[in-house]
Amino acid sequence: MASAQLSLSYGQAFVAPDRRRHRSSMSVRFPEPPLLSTKGACALISDSTSSNAIAKQAGDLSVRGFLSDYFSTPDHWDVKTSATRVLHALNGWSFSQSQLLREGNYVSSLSVMVYRGREAHLFHMGDTLVFRLHGAEFEQLSRDHVTELGGYRYPSRALGMDGNIDIDYLRVPLNQGDLFLFTTHAVQGTLLPSDYVQSIREDASDLDAACERLARAAVQRAQARGYGAEQFCFQLVRIDQLPEEKKDQPDRLYGDLPIPPELVPGDRLDGLEVQAVLSRTAHSRVYRVRDRDTDREMVMKAPSPELSNRNVYLEHFLLQQWVVERVRSPFVVRIVPPPRPRRFLYYLMAYVEGETLVDWARRHPQASLAQRLDIANQLGKAVQALHHRGVLHQQIHPGNVLIDTHGMVLLMDFSACHLRDVDGHKHTRELVRQVGLTEHSAPEYALDDSVGRRSDQYSLASTVYWLLTGDLPYALAPHRLHGHTDLEQLAYRSARLRNPEVPPALDEALRRALDPQRALRFRRMSEFLHALRRPLRGERGSRGRGTGSGLLREPSRFWQGVAGILLLLLVLSWLLR
Repeated sequence: MASAQLSLSYGQAFVAPDRRRHRSSMSVRFPEPPLLSTKGACALISDSTSSNAIAKQAGDLSVRGFLSDYFSTPDHWDVKTSATRVLHALNGWSFSQSQLLREGNYVSSLSVMVYRGREAHLFHMGDTLVFRLHGAEFEQLSRDHVTELGGYRYPSRALGMDGNIDIDYLRVPLNQGDLFLFTTHAVQGTLLPSDYVQSIREDASDLDAACERLARAAVQRAQARGYGAEQFCFQLVRIDQLPEEKKDQPDRLYGDLPIPPELVPGDRLDGLEVQAVLSRTAHSRVYRVRDRDTDREMVMKAPSPELSNRNVYLEHFLLQQWVVERVRSPFVVRIVPPPRPRRFLYYLMAYVEGETLVDWARRHPQASLAQRLDIANQLGKAVQALHHRGVLHQQIHPGNVLIDTHGMVLLMDFSACHLRDVDGHKHTRELVRQVGLTEHSAPEYALDDSVGRRSDQYSLASTVYWLLTGDLPYALAPHRLHGHTDLEQLAYRSARLRNPEVPPALDEALRRALDPQRALRFRRMSEFLHALRRPLRGERGSRGRGTGSGLLREPSRFWQGVAGILLLLLVLSWLLR
């Protein structure tokens, strides 16, 4: 007989004369097994302020973004780890995008409840409301985070309001028949707890009807008290059935997927035939494989067989796939869904025919400045795409840059990738050291200082410097520093001394991006990328004007010649009079 599984029902209602201007969003996601057992079901509600010019987009984005990313997190992560990592990443994206807008923002209050097994997990930001009706007891589970300003109340600690966010977390045991009500802060001051209980009990068998009853009651009460009633939102979730209680059965850490054995060309794994071994390191194996059914070639990355008991790295290995899946950019390698269920621990990437930047530079020693800067700009876009999703690469160097047969740049190898503002800096530095520092690593990695986006900026600038000059910006490689006093030995070597074609402005931009002190580099990656693009625009402009006439290249000489000719004509006309 099959064991019982979690089952729930839900209903929704909202009051909005114009749905296009509605600033709230709500949803319930109930996945099919096995996702139901590993990730659970989700119910959530978001709300933006009425003064926000893009309130509806902000609310919708927070709901869709969470649902999309949460159910894509690795199976071995628990609910709290999955949800908080997704929320931190979503918060970072919302905050950064808001800085680029002239009107409106992506700030929204958000309450998320995940139902998994016999427990519910509440994650709350801002002033949306979550209540539980258990028997005759009606209690508020969320806390109101509001700030009073000029007689008005505004949400605080909301999603996208700041680069860092403090998330309320509450773990709630479930009982069969429990009801959870999600609503927005606008309902405050309209209904009493007894009103909620009575309205819900009258339509307990039809949750949509119960929500409609709550909406009508709230509108009537608001109109009677003389204030607006255009933005009410209600969602009810009822626990119909709970799974059987597990005894002495801890959650799976890595599921039933073993690490693949050492593979050689000709070996087969899950219908994939190994064509070539691309890389063998102490931590991973990378193979070029072919799907025997479709003949499609892909790249398989798997942990090293020696890592069977090193769970710290295995946890990060599973994080790599999730990180790359979230970043959608033509300049970043793309994850490929497995063609059939996996029996081993690995992930697949699109295979791209090409060569590393190291090999390209060796084969093209006479490449022009424009060609090299074009590669640098594509690489910059790849790093920027990662940063927009809150991801630090931490291993940017020429060996991790692929150039395909069409000259397209792809950033690869996410062995040390890290979600910004989620894990501590200590964990980040330890991960990079475990994978290995390079001569392009920023000084802060060797000095146990804080790392961040400007650390990737340093590695990008160091790679660009190498691409333009074939050398490194400092005589002493930063990854060999032993203390902060060694920073005094880092004297920038001008790129123009090694390549006179490098414009002075670009040399200065490289010097700033490569400053040993992280705080003195460009505040935003876009500023550095702008400096990389400027020489290309200047060169295109020169080609557009033409270079055949020396006078046209030097306007002052041209106008002096014109003035001389006019003076000569004036004298001649006077003499011939």
